[in-house]
Amino acid sequence: MIKCIIIDDEPLALEVLEHFINRTPQLELVAKCANAIEAFKALHDQQVDLMFLDIKMPGISGLDFVASLKNPPAIIFTTAFAEHAVKGFELDAVDYLLKPITYERFEKSINKMLKVWQPEKEAPKDYTYFKVSGRLVKIQHAELLYAQSVKDYILICTKTGNHLVHMTMKYLSELMPSPAFLRVHRSYLVNRSLINLVDKNSILVGNERIPVGENYRDNLEKIG
Repeated sequence: MIKCIIIDDEPLALEVLEHFINRTPQLELVAKCANAIEAFKALHDQQVDLMFLDIKMPGISGLDFVASLKNPPAIIFTTAFAEHAVKGFELDAVDYLLKPITYERFEKSINKMLKVWQPEKEAPKDYTYFKVSGRLVKIQHAELLYAQSVKDYILICTKTGNHLVHMTMKYLSELMPSPAFLRVHRSYLVNRSLINLVDKNSILVGNERIPVGENYRDNLEKIG
């Protein structure tokens, strides 16, 4: 979904664009702004991928507003004044819509946006926080050797020390990224990249030999 905001001082223009956005499945309207000051706050408070921006507004114009932004989102200018089009494209606008805007013309702009839009992918986390004795401890995945179930607790064994946390092995298995961490026994979860040796009934992680449960032997095929 492309998260967008409308910036326009005309209530009717806001209403028309909101209607068009709601008709378009690829778009999600996250804010409506009557001026640049409200738009500044919207950009600060949430992710915005696309602005529908009127050019002629009281106070700060749409063109001056864009020029003031360090990293503006994509822009589709909306205005009743065709003479601003050249300046709008100089600011790398996706498109320039002349009022009154039809849905057919609006749809063409969105198709242009979809051709250039590349959503940011969040980098996978390389750490997990665990609650240990009432404190949150950050453990890097590369440091975590294995985890062992001990009654109602999990012993988290790392290269620098061990931590006892209150959780189930099932919850831990769902919490840790797969396939980086493998369940090899009902009581053990191991860091796949730190397995040094594999045989029929056990594996070696660091200096610790860990049993392989009969129901988890298929997981050994993921090692490699």
